[in-house]
Amino acid sequence: MTNLAIEAQGLVKTFGKNRAVDGVSLNIPTGSICGVLGPNGAGKTTTINMLATLSKPDCGSAKIFGYDILKETQKVRQLIGLTGQYASIDENLTAMENLTIFGRLHGYSRKDSKQKAGELLEEFDLSEAANKTLSQFSGGMRRRLDLAASLLSSPPLIFLDEPTTGLDPRTRTQMWTTIRNLVKNGSTVLLTTQYLDEADQLADDIVVIDKGRVVANDTPDGLKKSVGSSSLQLTVKNPDQVKVAAQIIERILGSKVQITEASELTAPMACTEKLTDILTSLKDTAIELTSINVRQPSLDEVFFALTGNAENKEGN
Repeated sequence: MTNLAIEAQGLVKTFGKNRAVDGVSLNIPTGSICGVLGPNGAGKTTTINMLATLSKPDCGSAKIFGYDILKETQKVRQLIGLTGQYASIDENLTAMENLTIFGRLHGYSRKDSKQKAGELLEEFDLSEAANKTLSQFSGGMRRRLDLAASLLSSPPLIFLDEPTTGLDPRTRTQMWTTIRNLVKNGSTVLLTTQYLDEADQLADDIVVIDKGRVVANDTPDGLKKSVGSSSLQLTVKNPDQVKVAAQIIERILGSKVQITEASELTAPMACTEKLTDILTSLKDTAIELTSINVRQPSLDEVFFALTGNAENKEGN
């Protein structure tokens, strides 16, 4: 078996005039967690749909463990599990009934389906809710059940499309433990997420996609180093002066400034010696600050430096 779980070259997918995926190439080693980041509408979900054989690429090629997604579709489907952004489980059935049906669809006998369902319910801490309908489930319980359903066939490659969206912090942490355990047990995980801390905590490698293209592919530490050794964070006292302050900082640092609603400005800063120039220019322009901080880079700085605008709302 190849050492690469995913090999993709030049994947393209268009919807009318919209080029949702524009030449995405990926090489993901087996036994790893790859995090895929990008603004809404970047092409993350569309890329997963092609790799999972749910959508055919208009151009390009891809292999899953050496099997072509177009020529050997059925074999590829036997090797993958997929948990999408929205639960695929039936609202009118109990947790046990849902998993038993999924087991039958995977070719298990009725007895083996129930046994496998029981094992997964215990693994995902859902045994006490086995005979409850989903109307009695919390959001976190639904997501755990959906993930359990995708693991019934024990796939070596698992696609997780924003699996923790909408979950509370405690349940998110539980899901992180589950994902780590999947890899310890031999699976490879491709994870898309809107949470930068999630990618930082879980991923061995991170792929950043923007406007349908891969704009960065490195380890979390490698990406952080790519935007400088430190970052500048300051708060402007007068909100009316925020844009002017941002222009001054961008001119001196030559990097994109992120502005929050609280008049906070954040920008990657490769050279801390430029801090004096910034403070002098702000003072000369009569811009007062209420706070200033220089800190080590995070994935937030990477994300904004690479994509510029994370407010695109056009889907994935």
